[in-house]
Amino acid sequence: MITKEMIDRINFLYHKSKSEGLTEEEKEEQRRLREAYVKEIKERVKRELDNLFADASHHHHHCHHHGY
Repeated sequence: MITKEMIDRINFLYHKSKSEGLTEEEKEEQRRLREAYVKEIKERVKRELDNLFADASHHHHHCHHHGY
């Protein structure tokens, strides 16, 4: 799950990378955080799309059934 702390840490590492640079450990942490973040966003979008398509499919059959 994406937490506020996780977002804060991603932002902190991003700004630090721009100002003074990151250690190898911080670069690795940044990579892991970004991967986890992107993975969760993709899963969230997939769930939303699955729900949309399920609804659209349901409505399509419903309308078709009534001859529209």
